Order: sequence, then structure tokens, then C-alpha cells
Amino acid sequence: MEQTVSLEIEHDFVQNSERVKSVDMHPTEPWVLVGLYSGTISIWNYQTKVEEKTLKISELPVRSAKFIVRENWIIAATDDKYIRVYNYEKMEKIIEFEGHKDYIRSLDVHPFLPYVVSASDDQVLKLWNWKKGWSCDETFEGHSHYVMQVAFNPKDPSTFTSASLDGTLKIWTINSSTPNFNFEGHSKGVNCVDYFESNEKQYLLSGSDDYTAKVWDYDSKACIKTLEGHKNNVTTICVHPEIPIIFTASEDSTVKIWDVVSYRLETSLEFGLERVWSIGYKKGSSKIAFGCDKGFIIVAVNLASSQVKQN
Repeated sequence: MEQTVSLEIEHDFVQNSERVKSVDMHPTEPWVLVGLYSGTISIWNYQTKVEEKTLKISELPVRSAKFIVRENWIIAATDDKYIRVYNYEKMEKIIEFEGHKDYIRSLDVHPFLPYVVSASDDQVLKLWNWKKGWSCDETFEGHSHYVMQVAFNPKDPSTFTSASLDGTLKIWTINSSTPNFNFEGHSKGVNCVDYFESNEKQYLLSGSDDYTAKVWDYDSKACIKTLEGHKNNVTTICVHPEIPIIFTASEDSTVKIWDVVSYRLETSLEFGLERVWSIGYKKGSSKIAFGCDKGFIIVAVNLASSQVKQN
């Protein structure tokens, strides 16, 4: 007997808006934080379908916005090179500061230390410490093109990975300015990176302008699978921590869902919201958020396993 997995996908909430470059789901509240190309951040309640908070923070695009839940904060990065922090209860500004010399593409929040890492078109990453007045504790140099995304390693958050249009992924340690290792294999720039575990092994997932996503064995550093099927740049990827599936999204306006063990393509989704730029998930939940050109959508993905007899 071979077990196959069928997916039940429900559209929970669709909201048309200006281009959404960033989505982040709050871990306990029914909130999705969206960062808009128009320079606005908003918090939507996806249960009541009401926009609870909204704030215009810049005339230029917001490319990354994240909850810092343990402080009741939102942090956002914009094309004016600034990082801004707000209390999300009152939407009051805590601080703003110039973070980089060019557009800031990505932010990631350390799971327990008071750190945020930022990634920029100026080709560097920076580690910010909010307990020290948002001082820059480290600058990470080594990329030769725009740095598109940064992600802390959930198993070892003293390390993180960056994805760059120089075609590489780089592994860094928070207290060293030079990279530990490069992953090379994409034929064009790399836009996105995520970590996942399967069968007690750790892997990296990357998405590229070569229209593919790649799965990397974190220990051996080898590319073990290339996921092919998109017809344009792969913009954002994620492996859901609760559900054994990979999501890849693209400028071809589709989201593809792959089995995390066999890497088989399970299904392809198209929401009618044009290009897909960002994915967010909620731990302990089946809900996934997608940010797109024409708005955002939250879907619930549920597994329906069935036994298929082999002839």
C-alpha cells in the first residue's frame, strides 16, 4: 500500500488592495500584518474581515513588515532605507532610523534574543539590538549583489541564511562578519530562503529567478532536488511547520504545493490576484497568507490522507 495525500484548500479571506509585498501572521491573535507597495502597513482581522489598524509610514514601498510579539511591536523596512518600529496597540512610533544605503528587502526577528537582521540592496546585512537602543552590533559583508531575504535558523538561531541576486545562499553566525559557507547551484539570482526539517534532518529551500526552487541538505551542503514547473521568477517559498508540504510562489501568478518527502507536485493554485510576493503562516494552524499584486488571501490547507493500492 502506498499512502497518497490529497489536499483540501479553502479560501478563508480575500482582500483586494494595492500591491502587497509582505505578509506576517500573528501567532496568537487572528491578525495578518500586510506591508504595501504604497508605503502603508495594515493589520487585518481575518476572522471579522475588518482592517483594525492602518498607518502610512512612507511614500515609498514597504518590502518587509514583521510582528515582534514579545514587545507588542511591528517592525517595517522601506525603500527610503529606514527601519521603523511601532507599538501595535496604539500604532505609536517607537523609533525610526536609517538602516542601510539602499532599499531594505527583508527583516527577520530572532526567536528569543533582542535582535533583528536586515538585508539590503547595498549588499550587506546588519544585526540590530533593541536592548541597546537599536545599535548595529554586526555588519555582514560578502554578497556581490542585492540581498533579497534573511532567515534565522530555527534549530540554531545563532546562525542565519541570506539569499542574494549574486546567485548564492550564505550561512552566517551572528557574531562574525564573514560567511561560514556558500550554497551555489542556481543559474540566476536567489530571491528567498526557508529552513525545514524532514525525517529528523535539516534542509534549506531556496527560490530563484531561474524559475526553480531547490532543496539543500543543510549538513552535506548538497542540492538534493530541484523543483521545476514555474514559468517565471520564484519570489517566495515556505515549508509549513505543521503540514508536510512545500509552497513555492512566483511572478507567474501561481502557488505550487509539493510533498515535503517525495517532492512531487501536488497541486497548483491561482488566486486571480496576479503576481505573488510573500507567504506567511501561523504555527499550530492550517492557515497560510499570500501577498499579491492585487491584494492578499488567507487559505486553510488541510490534509486528507488516503490509501492507494499498488498493482
